[in-house]
Amino acid sequence: MVTELPLDQVRTLLAVVDEGTFDAAAAALHVTPSAVSQRVKALEQRTGRVLLVRTKPVRPTESGAVVVRFARQLARLERDARAELGMGGAEEEATRVSIAVNADSLATWFLDALTRVPSEPPLCFELHREDEAHTAALLREGLVMAAVTSASEPVAGCSVRLLGRMRYVAAASPDFAERYLAGPLREALPQAPLVTFDRSDEIQDSFLRRLRWSGTGSVRHQIPTSEGFLAAIEAGLGWGMVPEIQAGTQLREGRLISLAPKRPLDVPLYWQQWKLDSPALASVAEVVATTATQALRA
Repeated sequence: MVTELPLDQVRTLLAVVDEGTFDAAAAALHVTPSAVSQRVKALEQRTGRVLLVRTKPVRPTESGAVVVRFARQLARLERDARAELGMGGAEEEATRVSIAVNADSLATWFLDALTRVPSEPPLCFELHREDEAHTAALLREGLVMAAVTSASEPVAGCSVRLLGRMRYVAAASPDFAERYLAGPLREALPQAPLVTFDRSDEIQDSFLRRLRWSGTGSVRHQIPTSEGFLAAIEAGLGWGMVPEIQAGTQLREGRLISLAPKRPLDVPLYWQQWKLDSPALASVAEVVATTATQALRA
């Protein structure tokens, strides 16, 4: 039984995925396209699985994503080892830490966490914005090293810890409530215009289902930024579920009103990361957990 994964083949597969084509990977690796193709085929024969979908750009299969994640973890460990051995030199670039994070965390507490990361050794953050229900998929595909996610089940090869719960409240402007919500709330709210983040945003519908209020309005505005989403609700375009920590000022000043103050919706957030002994990743994880404890509900 063949048990080894040759490093040159693994790195070649990663180069193909990152560059998008065999030719581009060949240029990046300073080899011929034929050599790249032979290495990928040899790795597929060794694993007994198809690892790439030969499209433009190429895409890893589910099995390919496992190898890509392994390749990225290997590269991370190599960079950390070089740094500890003092092999990088003054010209060595900052360590890149890729993280998937949901928009509401990004707009409220997450950037504050990054400012608390020690400045030495220098880190370069690469953030991928994605809905908290889908950030774990980026971990699974090996595109990021860590993620703020609503998934409590750890991705293969990852550890998971609870950060806290982000509380959402159903809110609208006073003028909007007067115009659309004059009748019984359980009848008026499901039919009123609402604001969503994007097509994958289901929190408003989840809130209505949780209360067993049927129906959703035919007018659904899509505002794909957290700041714009909140501004649209304040402007009266519709009602929506807003993070309590983001809309606290508007609620206190009466620019927004809570439609169901006794029925908040709490979304648990978790930190998932590769199981690597990486000082850079450990440093980020510590400040993220500390900041989340201060910003989120227990």
